[in-house]
Amino acid sequence: MPLHLEIITPEKRAFTGDVDEVVVPGIEGEMGILPHHAPLISLLGQGVLRLKTGGEQQEIAIFGGFLQVRPDRVVVMAETADIASDIDLERAQRARREAQNAIDNGFVEAADLASARAALQRALIRIRLAERGPRQVRGEHEGPRPRVQPRREEPPGE
Repeated sequence: MPLHLEIITPEKRAFTGDVDEVVVPGIEGEMGILPHHAPLISLLGQGVLRLKTGGEQQEIAIFGGFLQVRPDRVVVMAETADIASDIDLERAQRARREAQNAIDNGFVEAADLASARAALQRALIRIRLAERGPRQVRGEHEGPRPRVQPRREEPPGE
């Protein structure tokens, strides 16, 4: 049974569709959600929401909001949600430079510094997603990823 996902912002419906898995940025870390998940309501943090369908993964920059999970449905009500393929890299880099300048050139009140830091974090997340590009998910049939074995150093003199 697929999981129906809706991502809604005050301006738009960013995504609606059936997915196999959703990983959301919670306020205390990432949460993975599969079909038949226990009911849950949680706050969202800033970060990358990843949704997997078949062998493909899509990433969406999420900034704040709420999450409601039911066994067959997930509703994300985010302050903003930017699909990776729609992010304007040049605009995100300009926002990063402006936020960094605001931090570097001083601020009048602590609220100004907090606002500049939040803007910098949002810009960095958008830049990271835009530069990464589309990603493929490894299927179950491909087996586990090879583990890198640590090198053993021989004791001196042997």
